[in-house]
Parts: sequence; structure tokens; C-alpha cells
Amino acid sequence: MKKRIISLALLAAFCSVMTAQQTFEVNVTNKSKTVRKAVPIVLCLHKYGVDVKSALVTLDGKEIPSQLDDMNGDGKYDELCFLTDIDKKGRQTFSITLNETGKPREYTPQVYAEMLMSNKKIKSTNKQDLYISSLSVDNGTNPYWMLHHHGPAFENDMVAYRIYFDHRQTVDIYGKYRKGLELKQTQFYPDKEQKAAGFGDDVLWVGETFGLGTLRGWNGTAPQMLKDVDQRTLRLVARGPLRTIVEVIDKGWNTENAGKEKVDMTTRYTLYAGRRDCFVDIKFGKEVNDYRFATGIINVKNSQELTDNNGLRGCWGTDWPVSEKDSAGHKRETVGLGIRIPSKNVVSEMPADKDNYPFVIGNVSKELHYNITFCSDNEQFGFHNSKDWFEYLKEWKKELEEPIEIK
Repeated sequence: MKKRIISLALLAAFCSVMTAQQTFEVNVTNKSKTVRKAVPIVLCLHKYGVDVKSALVTLDGKEIPSQLDDMNGDGKYDELCFLTDIDKKGRQTFSITLNETGKPREYTPQVYAEMLMSNKKIKSTNKQDLYISSLSVDNGTNPYWMLHHHGPAFENDMVAYRIYFDHRQTVDIYGKYRKGLELKQTQFYPDKEQKAAGFGDDVLWVGETFGLGTLRGWNGTAPQMLKDVDQRTLRLVARGPLRTIVEVIDKGWNTENAGKEKVDMTTRYTLYAGRRDCFVDIKFGKEVNDYRFATGIINVKNSQELTDNNGLRGCWGTDWPVSEKDSAGHKRETVGLGIRIPSKNVVSEMPADKDNYPFVIGNVSKELHYNITFCSDNEQFGFHNSKDWFEYLKEWKKELEEPIEIK
């Protein structure tokens, strides 16, 4: 009887171990004729029935970096992501182990994100105590001047972005000379010594334009900024090591569509390591099929334009990265911009005006997904003329619309 009790105890312990861990394979196939670099593989964890605390991803028996993310802030991990390079017509098999014990494995950060409050009373150069993860404000409150670099900023070793925390919510950009993470050092505003040492800088003046792919309302004749919002929240969802996710929540947004009710909108900007493009994923609180929106890219002064008249638009131009009256200490910056919108969501591609290359957007249902990208002519690793940049944009769109197969 005693031996039987011991056996049952061992069996219970064995079953406990089994339920605390799950291992399975993910097969990835590249059916295209081009090599794919830094392809994100994202798995939704809910369907595996495991309260994941840690994960291990291997390829050909070798561990590769991965990342667990709590997307909704409930304290549980919802997604696992990792990146891969895959040959043309290639196939890879990854082994995934999910554990209900332990903690996320640590890897060298390949991305960085920050949002911090300005405090003029603190003179120390160490501003760690000012870093925050989220901020919410009600209608009529403008935190633009309360936040350092006016909102969250995020980067990988190639590019950096920031989101203005005001009625514009504009996407702005920071270009680099060499590859590396540097926002924690420059804080988006490099000093003279850092510039001399080869650090990057703000490379685009956005004003009240679309900047790089900012979504706005559309009143039938012109884009409308997010002036009338009941509550606005910015949140850092993920800080790495492989991707950053910045979330903007606009509750009760009056889009200024004639006769239409206010709508809740959540926008997520996702930047992965090894990619210069940013994924823009928008969810609305209700069906908005009959609403109209606007987005596009800024018409950089004297820029050349690319369009395929089917959702892809780009430009290459040179201008001051700040207003000309504040241009002391700056040089004119040459940039390439790009946006790709699914053709089903393009109601019309409007002619360029003095500020923007605009689109009118519709047929959205409850979600809208598009992509933005850019380069700086300063890059030692990038593009230096409109021809090469426009060829990149065409290939970029092709890759986005021919995704790898994940099973």
C-alpha cells in the first residue's frame, strides 16, 4: 500500500511537470524568389492553453532570441515573437517550448524605447526616475511640453521614431550615420560633442503635416487632426529585446465625419530589430465602414514623388529638420519616405499639395493595417538617391504583400 501511494505521488508529480510545459514545432516557408531578412514570427499564446512564464525557441538545435509580450496589461503574456532570415524558396523548422514556470530568458537588446517626463528641478544627467510607461490625459489637457522629446521614442540600430503627444499625434523620425542604439545617450537631441562623434539627429520637420503616415480624420475636403478626443493615452507596450510596441489610445474621437458619432481608436506602432519599416495596426471600437480618414506622407520641400497608384507612395527630398528660424546648429537633411496602404482601403489618392502626399482612407470595418518606412541620406549603410530608394520601396511592398507561410 505504501509503495502504491509513492507511485501515485510520482505519477502526480510527473503529470504536473507535463502540464507545466508544452513543446511544438513551427514551420516557416518562403515561397518567393527573394531572400527575406528579419522576418517577424508572432505566435498568439492563448490557443496553447499554457500560462506562459518563459519560452525557448531553437532552430537546428541552436537557441535564438525571442520575446514574450503582455499586450493588454493583465500581467499575462499574450504573444511570443522571434525573427528569422530565410533563403528564397527556403523552409525552416523551429522548436518552441512554453513553460508555466521561470521567467523570460534574457537576450542582448536590439531595440530601445522610452517615454519620460520633463522636470526642470532635476539637474542630474541621470533621468531614470523620470521614465514612465504610460500617460493618460482628458480633453483640453496638452502634455506636449511635459514630455521629453514630446512623446514616446523608439529605435532599432537602423532608425528611430517618435510620436507627438498632442492633437497632431504626428510620427516624426531620427536618422543615423552608423548602426547602433543611441537614443538613451542623445535623447533625440544630440549635443555638439555627440554630433561630432557621429551620432544621429532629428532629420525631418513635420509641423502640422502627416509627417510619416499619421492617421487623421477626413471631413470631406481636408484632413482633420485629433483635436476633439475625450481621453488620450500613450503607452509603451513592449521595450525589447526584439521589438518595441507603442500604443496610442483615443477614446471618444470626433473624426469630423459629417453626422457620424465619436469612435474609440487604438493605434499600435511596432518596430522590429533589423528592419527600417514600422507596422501600424489600428483597431476601432465599432464598425467604421462608412467613415473616412486620411493619411499619407509629408511633401518634403522640392521632393521627387513615387506612386504606383495602388497604395504605395514615397518621396525623396531635402529641407531643414526644424523651422528655418531655428535652423542654427542644424544642416539641411535629405530623406526618403514611404507608406504602403492596402489597396482595398484607398478611397482616393489625392494630388500632392504644399504639405502632403495624401490618401483618403475607407472600407475599414474595425481594423486598419499599413506600413511606413524611411531612410536618411546620412546613413553609411543605406540609400543616397531617389532611384535606389524608390526601387527599395517597390521591393518592400512586394515583400509585405507576399508574406512567408507559417504553420
